[in-house]
Amino acid sequence: MPYTPSGFFCDRLIRERERRDGEGSLSKPLRFSGQDFTILKQEYIQKKSLFEDDTFPASVESLGYKELGHKSNKVKNIVWKRPKDISDNPQFIVGGASRTDICQGDLGDCWLLAAIASLTLNEKLLYRVVPQDQSFSDNYAGIFHFQFWRYGDWVDVVIDDRIPTFNGQLVFTKSAERNEFWSALLEKAYAKLHGSYEALKGGNTTEAMEDFTGGVTEFYELKEAPKELYKIMNKALERGSLMGCSIDSLVPARFETRTATGLVKGHAYSVTAVEECKPSQHKDSKVRLVRLRNPWGQVEWNGPWSDNSKEWTTIPKAEKEKLQHQNAEDGEFWMSFEDFKKNYTKIEICNLTPDALEDDKIHKWTVSVNEGRWVRGCSAGGCRNYPDTFWTNPQYRLRLLEEDDDPEDNEMACSFVVALMQKNRRKERKMGANLFTIGFAIYEVPKEMHGNKQHMQKEFFLFNSSKARCKSYINLREVTQRFRLSPGEYVIVPSTYEPHQEGEFILRVFSEKRNTSEEIENRIEADHPVPAPASAGEESEEDQQFRTIFQQIAGDVSTWKPVSAGGTEMEISANELKNVLNRVVSKHKEMNTEGFSLESCRSMIALMDMDGTGRLNLQEFRHLWNKIKQWQGIFKHYDSEQTGSVNSYEMRNAVNDAGFRLNNQLYDIITMRYANENMNIDFDSFVSCLVRLEGMFRAFQAFDQDGDGTIRLSVLEWLQLTMYA
Repeated sequence: MPYTPSGFFCDRLIRERERRDGEGSLSKPLRFSGQDFTILKQEYIQKKSLFEDDTFPASVESLGYKELGHKSNKVKNIVWKRPKDISDNPQFIVGGASRTDICQGDLGDCWLLAAIASLTLNEKLLYRVVPQDQSFSDNYAGIFHFQFWRYGDWVDVVIDDRIPTFNGQLVFTKSAERNEFWSALLEKAYAKLHGSYEALKGGNTTEAMEDFTGGVTEFYELKEAPKELYKIMNKALERGSLMGCSIDSLVPARFETRTATGLVKGHAYSVTAVEECKPSQHKDSKVRLVRLRNPWGQVEWNGPWSDNSKEWTTIPKAEKEKLQHQNAEDGEFWMSFEDFKKNYTKIEICNLTPDALEDDKIHKWTVSVNEGRWVRGCSAGGCRNYPDTFWTNPQYRLRLLEEDDDPEDNEMACSFVVALMQKNRRKERKMGANLFTIGFAIYEVPKEMHGNKQHMQKEFFLFNSSKARCKSYINLREVTQRFRLSPGEYVIVPSTYEPHQEGEFILRVFSEKRNTSEEIENRIEADHPVPAPASAGEESEEDQQFRTIFQQIAGDVSTWKPVSAGGTEMEISANELKNVLNRVVSKHKEMNTEGFSLESCRSMIALMDMDGTGRLNLQEFRHLWNKIKQWQGIFKHYDSEQTGSVNSYEMRNAVNDAGFRLNNQLYDIITMRYANENMNIDFDSFVSCLVRLEGMFRAFQAFDQDGDGTIRLSVLEWLQLTMYA
């Protein structure tokens, strides 16, 4: 979806200000949709009425947009009800929240429910997401709230307790206890976060795991699993990490199909325990077991160590109790670790900190979070396969300053984890958005360039190979990989696989020691102070020659007026300037341009008109003429094929050549404002852009009296500044 500067960039500036004020942290979460739970609840308690959420109404719009949209037969008989209208004794949580409280309904969100089941294993994490001080009795007002990690910030999501039902039964997630509703309300809050229930259909367990914890996820393909995988899994559970697993289905039509062993392909499971037991027939060895849960609340493994298998008769009763073995159709079952590796395809571990699970030591890692975006025509350059545009992608400078503390390792190296996450793709599904195929590469910065924050140019990437990179580009929400590199300075380049794909992302870098990562942002400046046109004084011989040329060019379109100094002075209006300039450029066939628009000429006059007449005199026109000739030379350089336009990806360098140093956000704005649908910028737009930049710099310098790079403006001054430029 295209972005507008007035929308996205204003929001981004507001968010940066909120972060400076500490908002978005666990102790001070952002208010999703601007709703304050405490204030709203108190308001409805005083009114003695039940809250109805107009930002996520009890209507088809909240259900979905296609399969659950207006035209779907599935939604015709759905009735939104409050728990008090479903059960005589509704409870938020009955006997503590547990993994058996989650049973999947008629929504394909097993990935979410598998994550919720894992979340119940860590009470501290659970009650951070599901605040405990909520009930259907004390101060009940039909309002509840839940907290999620959302692209670097914690957000508090407020909902009313109306949930979809059919024939008096919950349509989506439900609890094994018919009067328990925390899991159904948590699902509703998560649906609101993403725009609708239907937006939750299909996904990866890691998404929800990270949204519940702010952690970082690592994948293991079980065919290529490390030898110490069992130990890794055991330590992960000890540290409160969340784990999920699945069996890939190569045929999409066979997703969620049952196998002969009772397992389901293309379906998400929770890993809820790993244990060892010693059967009587194994005198000297132990059997390693894994406990898993199907979020359906039924359909279980029927092989060795399943609920009714003979293997359970070989271990003592005390050991059975320790393993909490139950013979019940509740979706939870045990299997041997060897069978687990044979039957499942991959396992996902969401670490609360990215401590190396293979290591016995617990390290304290630091994290830096960088927000960015790929803008079509400016910073959406695609992967290394596209050398002409790859260099335009956002770049992040990584400084590895201290090596790891590992006395057993003689290698001088720094450990870090890079996690690239694309934003909002699930929420934008209803507009046709899908996950991009994303990845990143890491390049070592030559020592002579250390400390230089300039954006790396095309030539650098043509002649330098990457030092490290993600294992593969893949269409997941997040791509994560662990690295060890020597201390030094590096550049991380995140990208989509194909160029011209527009979207937002966050890049997180976790490091064990003191290291830094930041976006490469040029200092915003002009190479030289932007001078105003000189005022008219005594004319030199050169001035007189230029005046003659000016009169010949302007012809009969000029207007003469008396001036206080005596005599007359010629001035031209915007429309006359347009005629003059277009008469000249029409003679330059190699420019392949249709000339200047009236709006461009108005901007030129606004830039050069020093006496406020709305017209240009000779001196002002001469100053403008020299600038246009300079900019024409730059334009011709980048329009090497004489197409009459410059590719928007080259605009960064063209603007630099014109003497302006801008940051990435400004380059994005330039592309969105001046490039056409083919991502090209014609000469008229090119000059308009440079005129506006020069006007803004000049106006800023006029207000920046003390030269400290900051100004304070009233609303009137702000409007004058923007209208002037």
